[in-house]
Amino acid sequence: MPEPIHILSAGAVQPGLIKVIQAFSRESGGDVAVSFATAPAIAKRIAAGEMIDVVIAPHGVIDEFVGAGKVASSNRATLGRIGVGVMIRIGAPLPNVVTVEALKTALINAEAIVFNQASTGVYVESLFDQLGIGAQIKNKITRYPDFAAVLEHVGKGHGNEIAFGATTVIIENASKGVRFVGPLPAEIQNYTVYTAALSANASDAARALLRYFETPAAKAIFTAAGIEQADTV
Repeated sequence: MPEPIHILSAGAVQPGLIKVIQAFSRESGGDVAVSFATAPAIAKRIAAGEMIDVVIAPHGVIDEFVGAGKVASSNRATLGRIGVGVMIRIGAPLPNVVTVEALKTALINAEAIVFNQASTGVYVESLFDQLGIGAQIKNKITRYPDFAAVLEHVGKGHGNEIAFGATTVIIENASKGVRFVGPLPAEIQNYTVYTAALSANASDAARALLRYFETPAAKAIFTAAGIEQADTV
């Protein structure tokens, strides 16, 4: 029996990726094993020599892997781009995040601000300084290694807490005690483009999966999951 295709992927694309893998497996009969992690954790696992066929990460991270000789320089597929969203616990006061000024006011008035240490969290942290409120809200911030921990904190939290995450995973987990408030205002929105790349020793089946990522059927699934199709990277 052939070995499954091993994927190591950023968690933000999980809602769409799982469905695309299921469609690929139905059509090809191939088996796919996928593991999700934050971009920093993916980098550590790749550096440690973990054997994978396909890695999915922010475009810039893939470029770093190519530069380090960890993945092939060619054979890539762009899955799409994902923005940053705001979420709260179901039943918590609904903040106004429609404009930049409204978001700033909501953050200043929040009792706690929660986000992760992945790509989304890195941007959010820099955004607070960009908005001129970094020092003002510093003591209210709680950060976790990944979105799963943020989700648990917010779902079981209390009071007026505001959290951030990739829009895809917030929407996907809306039944788990949290509510999607909305995306960041357009003028401060940050999109992360996610790219899939093959390892140097990827199997023919992995190459077929990479090609499948770029089919109209796969792109439709990604779009339905909130992964926007970007024209350029």
